[in-house]
Amino acid sequence: MKKYNLIKLPIIALLLVMVSCDEILDESPDNRTEIDSLDKIGELLVNAYPQALYTPFLEPMSDNADDKGFSATETRLNDFMYEWGEFFDDDDDTPTNYWNEAYAAIAQANQALTSLDELGETDVNERGEALLCRAYGHFMLVNIFAKAYNPSTASSDLGIAYVTEPETTLLPQYSRNTVEEVYDFIKADLVEGLKYIGNDLNYNEPKFHFNARAANAFASRFYLVLGEWQKVVEHSNNVLGSGSGVEDIRDYTNDYRGAALSYSERAFRFSAAIEPANLLITVGSSVYNRNHASLRYQLSGSLARILSFNGNAAGLEWSEQVYGGSDVVYNVPKYDEYFKVTNQAAGTGTPFVQIPILTTDEAMFNRAEAYAMLGEFQLAADDLNTLLSVKSENYTSAAILTTDDIANNFGVDVNYYTPFYEISGDALPFVNVILETKRSVFYNEGLRWFDIKRHDIEVQHERQVTPNVSETLVLPKGDNKRALQIPTEAQSRGILPNPR
Repeated sequence: MKKYNLIKLPIIALLLVMVSCDEILDESPDNRTEIDSLDKIGELLVNAYPQALYTPFLEPMSDNADDKGFSATETRLNDFMYEWGEFFDDDDDTPTNYWNEAYAAIAQANQALTSLDELGETDVNERGEALLCRAYGHFMLVNIFAKAYNPSTASSDLGIAYVTEPETTLLPQYSRNTVEEVYDFIKADLVEGLKYIGNDLNYNEPKFHFNARAANAFASRFYLVLGEWQKVVEHSNNVLGSGSGVEDIRDYTNDYRGAALSYSERAFRFSAAIEPANLLITVGSSVYNRNHASLRYQLSGSLARILSFNGNAAGLEWSEQVYGGSDVVYNVPKYDEYFKVTNQAAGTGTPFVQIPILTTDEAMFNRAEAYAMLGEFQLAADDLNTLLSVKSENYTSAAILTTDDIANNFGVDVNYYTPFYEISGDALPFVNVILETKRSVFYNEGLRWFDIKRHDIEVQHERQVTPNVSETLVLPKGDNKRALQIPTEAQSRGILPNPR
């Protein structure tokens, strides 16, 4: 892990983040030689979540990035990912770093499961958490480094190595499972893990661990990729309950803008455990908070108009605000750095960013899309209206979208979305408005890339070559670059590269 210089942060942000995640960042001792209690297994599971960010390399690949021009900050990572290039540095915020951290987390989960077997502990939360952590790590890896799931080709498409045993050698050799095998393994771990997981976790910071609602939110995302719509609804309902769910989703209207929170207060609350929408939070070593606002391939003025300034599907102003005096620094406050000093005299240490990786908002968006695919258009509209009601300024009953409103106003070319399954003509405008709303709500969180990949959406990027000349970069449907290249270190250990 690289050393970084200390950057002084706003006092409120620093103190609040220290309260929420300082203990999470403390390195757990390696107890693998003497893991003789559930408490020690719990310590092991602290590190069973990838301690890395994926947004810095996934967001610039998506249609949520545009060229701000030569006056913005240029970095090699941001530049390479904007043109869907291969980037093999292993610094923080890179694909290789995420690969390494995900497999490190999987190794912790595997050790926890082995230790539970040795202790004879079966029906305990820790087993459920370990299985879910192993499933989540592999799910993220296969969605980043392999082709999108397609049942017609999954049995031959290269997936990633699904690792189920603790590492006992210095440089273990693995081979890639097929995409179908990986998803079968994930499903087995997910289903088994759900049997044991509960909300009565014995942790000081339960939102930093899988609990029942977080586990169901993950299941909702998993079955969305598979196109198993009733399962999506079932697990989303387990997250949101029997009501509308409005009290559990992120309320930008009242809790952020309505509460007159400052920029730093918004950034802190976005990823904090006090935010009801956040179900599972993790911490990763990252410098993203320092440069995401000014990066060249990020939120330009024209993109800000599409995602924010022109309003939302209800015809209202978004409560979630874009900050910055010009498009060179346009951004939305979602990141808040905690700097862990390792050398006080030299002023060096490691910057960390805390991020929510599973939320109630995502579960509701998933459910809305599933309802649309099931032909339950009123229920899909209900979820969309619920989401917009707490993310819009001056929202009243007059802004409620009817099924006719959606059917008549949000159509899109039939070839825009081309997943492995068919979207009916009746469902298409509902899927479109749901995903476009989701695109804005989850701006700069990395999730848009997964929807682009799942629906095989073509992406076009404009780039200035000179002040007077621009070019258009295109990521066509089905392009192999939608699967990021396997890190070179993994390739050197026998892991086959992705085709190009």
